[in-house]
Amino acid sequence: MATDAPPPPKGGPDPEPARPTPSAAEFVEVQQSAEFGELRSAHRSFAFPLTIAFITWYLLYVLLSIYAGDFMGNKLIGNVNVALVLGLAQFLTTFLIAWWYSRHAATKLDPKAEAIKSRMEGGA
Repeated sequence: MATDAPPPPKGGPDPEPARPTPSAAEFVEVQQSAEFGELRSAHRSFAFPLTIAFITWYLLYVLLSIYAGDFMGNKLIGNVNVALVLGLAQFLTTFLIAWWYSRHAATKLDPKAEAIKSRMEGGA
């Protein structure tokens, strides 16, 4: 798809100066460093257990819906039954996990990743 947009003006803002590109050997060196290992471990120790827990919780909901129809059909308040409450809890847990992960990333992962990035870019 072609556009009729004119090229950017030559007198516009200066582009960011080019940074040196790390070599493949530098990437391998960083990947094998203890600092990167700590970053990977901090991510995995949070993400894997929570992923397994959420998938288990989701499959429990599906299995209850399939095999425990009488239980899921129990009315709690008015026309609100167990299935509706557990279904809405799926959404709630999804948002809670996302919020919890963003806090975890901001406090534990991002500072380590930023330190590695600045070292790779020559800032440290």
